Amino acid sequence: MDDLSESLDLSGKLLIAMPSMGDWRFTQSVIYMCSHSDKGAMGLIVNKPSEDLQFTDLLKQLEIETAPGARTIRVHMGGPVEFGRGFVLHSGEYGDEVSTLRVNERFGMTATLDILEDIASGSGPEMALLAMGYAGWGPGQLEGEIAQNGWLIGDATQGLVFGRDDAGKWQAALEEMGINPLLLSAEGGRA
Repeated sequence: MDDLSESLDLSGKLLIAMPSMGDWRFTQSVIYMCSHSDKGAMGLIVNKPSEDLQFTDLLKQLEIETAPGARTIRVHMGGPVEFGRGFVLHSGEYGDEVSTLRVNERFGMTATLDILEDIASGSGPEMALLAMGYAGWGPGQLEGEIAQNGWLIGDATQGLVFGRDDAGKWQAALEEMGINPLLLSAEGGRA
């Protein structure tokens, strides 16, 4: 496992839950990986919309005014860690040096009120979703889950991450890898 953790950087990739995923919170999850290093990993679930929190309700709670015609973004359950904290995953053209984690040229993540204010005013990033909470792993933990066949690793596209078909993202992510979800086994193994 040490060789795996030393050579693996999943920042900017997708984690796609295998059918054998033992943690119900991650069943059929697609997670965009914001950061990954030998100190741990952090990602946002991009295919599980919040059933009880709307973007406009959140803006009202935060007393952020909405401009006429301003767009709204979808709110997702980003993961089980710090569920009361919001993280905006967005396209790479938006952000600044101080408050934005630039994952790569296509994706950034900002967790300050500035981005919510910009979106509410009609500016902000071209593509975005708000995740409440995040998925986090300690040093070596994610590598262990991958070695135990808990996750597949796929390439992240803006179309898949920001697409509106949340229910279809898991299958679409697998199909982009050339995998038929019906042929996946819940049992892992090694050759």
